[in-house]
Amino acid sequence: QVQLVESGGGLVQAGGSLRLSCAASGSTFSIYTMGWYRQAPGKQRELVASISSGGTANYADSAKGRFTISRDNAKNTVYLQMNSLKPEDTAVYFCNAWFSTRQYYWGQGTQVTVSS
Repeated sequence: QVQLVESGGGLVQAGGSLRLSCAASGSTFSIYTMGWYRQAPGKQRELVASISSGGTANYADSAKGRFTISRDNAKNTVYLQMNSLKPEDTAVYFCNAWFSTRQYYWGQGTQVTVSS
């Protein structure tokens, strides 16, 4: 079992920045692909960024050039640095730890609100 706890969400003006953190329990954090997803009201949950166990990062087109995902395996934590935020980035952001289709976990989510 892996428990994920997100933090760092909040209210920010357009153009501002936030850094989300996701702390994971357990000693096997390094084997998981970690991802950040978001879900806006009335919309499906979508992938924002992911980082493999080897450190390879991937981004949704909407996040490229503005967001940076990173991980610190010593701290069992994954981060999402979000810059140049836009109102359309407003959503609940969820942390995900994925090892296989049978072994993956979600955090409870953290709200990000970007005002115009």
